[in-house]
Amino acid sequence: MRAIRRAAPVFLALLVVSGIASGKPLHEVDQSEKCPVCGMFVASYEQWLSQIISGGDAKPLVFDGVKDMMAYYFNGERYGGDTDLSTAEIWVRNYYTLDYIDGRQAYYVIGSDVLGPMGDELIPFSTRQEAENFRKDHQGTAILTFEEITSSQIMEMKKKHMMKMKKKKAMQQAN
Repeated sequence: MRAIRRAAPVFLALLVVSGIASGKPLHEVDQSEKCPVCGMFVASYEQWLSQIISGGDAKPLVFDGVKDMMAYYFNGERYGGDTDLSTAEIWVRNYYTLDYIDGRQAYYVIGSDVLGPMGDELIPFSTRQEAENFRKDHQGTAILTFEEITSSQIMEMKKKHMMKMKKKKAMQQAN
């Protein structure tokens, strides 16, 4: 019994360091993992990964970018998921450091000349200063907090990407 009492703090410390007890997102993404919004395999887009963890035992949902994660966040039922993600953990990767950061605390640049795997993307940063520097360097149109992102903005970004894809397909068929 004494050995268990001595081992328990060490075990808990290992859990926290490993991220299991802290709710940190997965760092290793399985090669077969698909974005629940667009169906793309996400492992190839490590710098763009974002995640939603909606419950204590829930497996993180992994997305190929913030745009698709937000589409899911606003319309989870459309993609076969939760309708209320207001208490879910949101994890995004800081564009400069690639560290996972709390998506609810991040600053997002929109309208920049940097494209993600699915075209226009919300580019996340840990600080407003990082976001401002990026916005200036990459012709971003605005910096938003998580609360300022709207479903209509996300749908407009997705619509723009779909229009580009249709145009590209039409050009390929014409050749």
